[in-house]
Amino acid sequence: MARSSFTLVMLAIAGGMALLLGVIGIYGVISYSVSQRTREIGIRIALGARGAGLIAMVVREGVRLAAVGVALGLIAAAALMRVLSSLLFGVSAIDPATYCAVSAGLLAVAVAASYIPAHRASVVNPIDALRSE
Repeated sequence: MARSSFTLVMLAIAGGMALLLGVIGIYGVISYSVSQRTREIGIRIALGARGAGLIAMVVREGVRLAAVGVALGLIAAAALMRVLSSLLFGVSAIDPATYCAVSAGLLAVAVAASYIPAHRASVVNPIDALRSE
């Protein structure tokens, strides 16, 4: 029992680190994308785009990336289900509630990681954005 418990603790630590790396990765990609599109965002603001619309546009991009990652993760989880089923106690390897909760949690984290660059994009001064480059 101690060996299985140790294995599960190590898997939980690895999962937490993967979540942290995913959040940092999504933030980095979205932040880089926003910095590359500063001119476009400045033009959108100059033409009358609202901050909420810009935030929604950038967050949608982050959620799209996260949704692809969640879909690939669910496929990998289905493939590895038989291997990990021997480590589970009191939980079925096919537990839709767990899969849905984890997927929703990951998408919520992706929204949070995308919001910071999105908010920064919504307050760009159009004159400075057009002068850059």
